[in-house]
Amino acid sequence: MREQTPMNSGDRLVRIGGIVFVLGAVATLVTVAPLFLGTTPFPVHMFLLSMLMGVGFLIAAVGVLRTAADGRRAAREAASAAAEDRTGDRAGERAAAAQAASGSGR
Repeated sequence: MREQTPMNSGDRLVRIGGIVFVLGAVATLVTVAPLFLGTTPFPVHMFLLSMLMGVGFLIAAVGVLRTAADGRRAAREAASAAAEDRTGDRAGERAAAAQAASGSGR
């Protein structure tokens, strides 16, 4: 069975943005079709539904930016934890070296 990674809020926003974008694309096709077919155009609210493409794109872009920020934050926390580990090891080495130099390590 395949392991799934947990979905964070950025991933969820990207998925929602994609769905809204597709709905806007369908609304655009439905709205433009009568213009090419020579039939009566749809009312204004159908043209407003076409704006969902842009809204969906913006929602997905916010999700991508949020995911990137989460990744940077996690990398920064990992780097600071690694730096603390290295600093802690060096402090222990310095204490041992100072103890050995003073001769009290016998």
